Amino acid sequence: MTKTPQPLASDRFIVDLSGIDFEQVMGDVEAIESINPHRGDMRHLDKVIWCDEERTKGVGVKYIRDDEFWVAGHIPGRPIFPGVLQIEAGAQLSSFVLRHRFPEGFLGFTRVRDCSFRGQVVPGDTLMLLTRELKANRRRFITDIQGIVEGKLVFEAQISGMVF
Repeated sequence: MTKTPQPLASDRFIVDLSGIDFEQVMGDVEAIESINPHRGDMRHLDKVIWCDEERTKGVGVKYIRDDEFWVAGHIPGRPIFPGVLQIEAGAQLSSFVLRHRFPEGFLGFTRVRDCSFRGQVVPGDTLMLLTRELKANRRRFITDIQGIVEGKLVFEAQISGMVF
């Protein structure tokens, strides 16, 4: 059973979550797959619950399941969702948000900077993802991304990408 994200209050989060309805579904799997090309084991975004009107910020969710491909091998007996996949989930949210403004091509990420992991993410967790655009044009983008589990920041990074 997955947990519902809880309202949060922190000045460390890159999106003000105080007015967001966490039960809302702005983009389900079908909507996500109509925009992002990731499928199967490589889709790491289960729903989008909010984007601002300008499409510069967004909030999404990844449900961490115990039947995912990495569980058996990434720390057997104590599975931990790999950090690189946390970053990938944040990048997929960034792509979903930005593609509404830049629909041509594929948005792929090219760089990770200032990445910190602050907690573990394990099967049964609901990973809330946040993205905030810092700079974007038709060729390049830079976004901050964060992951939150049960109200605690578990990772943050800055990613850059481009249109391929």
